[in-house]
Amino acid sequence: MKRKDAWLRILSAILVGASLTTYFVHYLIFRDLRNIVFYTLLDIGFLCLNVLLVVLLLERLLAQREKRSKLDKLNMVIGTFFSEVGLELLKRFSAFAANAAELEGRVRIAPHWGRKDFSQATEAARTFAYEILPDRGKLADLGGFLTAKRVFLIGLLENPSLLEHESFTDLLWAVFHLAEELSFRNNLFRKLPESDLQHLAGDLKRAYSQMTGIWIDHVRHLKESYPFLFSLAARINPLNPDASAIVR
Repeated sequence: MKRKDAWLRILSAILVGASLTTYFVHYLIFRDLRNIVFYTLLDIGFLCLNVLLVVLLLERLLAQREKRSKLDKLNMVIGTFFSEVGLELLKRFSAFAANAAELEGRVRIAPHWGRKDFSQATEAARTFAYEILPDRGKLADLGGFLTAKRVFLIGLLENPSLLEHESFTDLLWAVFHLAEELSFRNNLFRKLPESDLQHLAGDLKRAYSQMTGIWIDHVRHLKESYPFLFSLAARINPLNPDASAIVR
């Protein structure tokens, strides 16, 4: 660090000396101090504006680059979530929805989709009237699945980078809350009153609606940044009951 500072001081001294020498030679030749002062002040004024423009431009470019880098990392985490838990959860959630076919018709992702199509699908998922029928046997199976994934979910909640993605963090909390609600009932599902089933239906609906929207946004990001990953995501879309990884 000291050598670097010394090098900078030497370079600064050389450049300042060269500048003063240039001005001095200019004065010796033309004997016009007024022009030297005039153009020096003019150059300083332009220099300030140039520095301002460069700083603002660089700051914006660096901010965009940093944001893109964070977004890519976050989508890697989101992709891992869907690979490990999310895709299976969406399939299980659909089994609880009496009107799942209607939702699937609105969000059946196609290879030709553009930004407008994805935006409309996200809005459809957000405003859809999910009709959840809390089947006792399916709730027990769902509880067992989430219990098996508990360590993975906790690991995601501990990831500090997820603080940059508020909606995904909310989804994780919704899923984790549903997992806890189901785990505390354990083997009591057959004895649950209707009021408690409706409570669980509300928790399931919250997680289902949030996950659907984030899945669509995630697939949109894949199409824009990683077309080869989008191809697979569109083929295995859990919101499409006819989905298949096989290319036809």
